[in-house]
Amino acid sequence: MAISGKTVVITGSSSGIGAEAAHQLALKGAKVCLVARREEELRQVQGSIARAGGQAWIYPADLTDEQSLCDCADAILADHARIDVLVNNAAHSIRRPITEALDRLHDYQRTININYIAAVGLTLKLLPRMLEQGEGQVVNISTLSSQVPIPLFSAYLASKSALESFSRSLLAELGHKGIDVSVVYFPMVRTPMSARTQIYKRMPMMDVEKAAGWIVRAIDKRSARVGSPLGTVGSVALAALPGPVTRLTQPAFRQMDRLLKRASGRS
Repeated sequence: MAISGKTVVITGSSSGIGAEAAHQLALKGAKVCLVARREEELRQVQGSIARAGGQAWIYPADLTDEQSLCDCADAILADHARIDVLVNNAAHSIRRPITEALDRLHDYQRTININYIAAVGLTLKLLPRMLEQGEGQVVNISTLSSQVPIPLFSAYLASKSALESFSRSLLAELGHKGIDVSVVYFPMVRTPMSARTQIYKRMPMMDVEKAAGWIVRAIDKRSARVGSPLGTVGSVALAALPGPVTRLTQPAFRQMDRLLKRASGRS
């Protein structure tokens, strides 16, 4: 009942977690607005939702382009009298050591553009409607890896940490005006994005259906945080003892990386 009838905007919903979350929300009676770059894939998701009896609208857009983002937001606002939830799910990840990125500033620029700037930009465009309504929710997708000191993902983790800080400011400033903010901390999920990294083929990961269920739970419960016990413990430890925790965990991560590379070589 907390979801039925709500209008939910989901970015990155042409495949993976976003598409599955859209399906699950539509089955619970939400009206879902699908946002992604690939129009044909959006139409496929829309058709699948319609065949299951749900309602979905599509909004093809490149959210890293300001004009495209603004046009997308304007179209959503014109089509829907209420905007109840925005799920900032679109993201890009890069796995690369910092020493191999010394001449690759563009890695950081393109990652921050989609993971942080685009999410903030769409939030700013839809926020006035939520404030007019007197309520609304922003669900920002982050990662377990921002809760523990993970190597090799500096561009990705920096962008997600920025989004988390924005999320806290948004809740602190507008929580009393009916704006709820949730951060979902996913572990590794078996998606097209993670599949691009060869050594992760044999690594245990969360499946897409369960990950999408975390987004549904965040909306249903309006939770400030959805994540794992490991992430919660990691956040507390890292906040209390950042130096020792970072130094102590690195040998384990290096060993894991070696094991993954060895397993990948046998595949």
